[in-house]
Amino acid sequence: MNAFDPRKLAVVLVVDDEERNVKLLETLLHADGHATLAARNGNEALAIAAAEKPDLILLDVMMPDMDGFETVERLKADPGTRQVPVIMVTALDDRESKLRALEAGAEEFLSKPIDRADLTVRVRNLLRLKEYGDLLANHNLLLEQEVRERTAQLEEAYRDTVFTLVRAAEHKDEETGHHVRRISHYCRVLAEAMDLPVELHDAIYNASPMHDIGKIGIPDHVLLKPGGFTPEEWGIMKTHCTLGASILASGTSPYTRMGAEIALNHHERWDGGGYPNGICGEAIPLAARIMQICDVYDALRSRRPYKPPFAHERCVEIITQGDGRTQPGHFDPAVLTSFTAQADRFAAIYDQHADG
Repeated sequence: MNAFDPRKLAVVLVVDDEERNVKLLETLLHADGHATLAARNGNEALAIAAAEKPDLILLDVMMPDMDGFETVERLKADPGTRQVPVIMVTALDDRESKLRALEAGAEEFLSKPIDRADLTVRVRNLLRLKEYGDLLANHNLLLEQEVRERTAQLEEAYRDTVFTLVRAAEHKDEETGHHVRRISHYCRVLAEAMDLPVELHDAIYNASPMHDIGKIGIPDHVLLKPGGFTPEEWGIMKTHCTLGASILASGTSPYTRMGAEIALNHHERWDGGGYPNGICGEAIPLAARIMQICDVYDALRSRRPYKPPFAHERCVEIITQGDGRTQPGHFDPAVLTSFTAQADRFAAIYDQHADG
């Protein structure tokens, strides 16, 4: 171990199979105020460079087993050592060898015998470039961190807005209880099971609680009616889809945009028998198709003024086989397949977030 502190001094890795060459270069580098590491061959150089992250490498060309050209190629192929500048040191004085050194990835080359002034200038210049590069990289990392933190803050603000709206809707429809919380988990389970893009998992988790936000605009005498609806009341009740989409339409976040999409379409059916627009198949947005089956499952499991809660097994039977009111043809076949495969996870979510 030398007396130089690599935490304060630039560290130069000297690679040469000749001991006297290593000692000479180390002496010159120490005189210029640099710390050094030494390697006797290419493999040792790769290992030390990966572990110690030197600021610069002085690399001999003519070495046994792995020459300097192959060594620098491997250094530059490794993301961990790619940014470390390399000066090739060679006794070869032909133009072809120098071009090969540069093509292999070396930033500079020096010819033997080493001229001290030439060594000093080239090392100094490359160390300065390395320092500037490190400063730029660190600055970019700080900027990326700031962007991530700001994005997280914005996402948290969006979530706060979403759940403020949802809580307002819950006050209008007390029977829903923990329904909206379970819905988030159901939707994410299906998005993951269907191998949808990762960003959609988070979006649907945060957007799905807004599906019934339009119920804020439904009169209490209709929304809270304990019995069945008259045709006129049912017509009013169905407007919660368009009301919800209208409330969320001005939102600019990905959550509110998807929330508006879900609010409008989550009662549409694959066979075209839903509302408010009677669209069918893939004309229904995918997020709404996922939401639809989750909403039906949770409604079947939950107590309502017009029905008792059903057991998990009965709910799965109704959704997959039908009961006259609900039919398998109401659902996107791909979503239905994923629901069937994930039914046990739906049951676990319901139990974990059961109404108090």
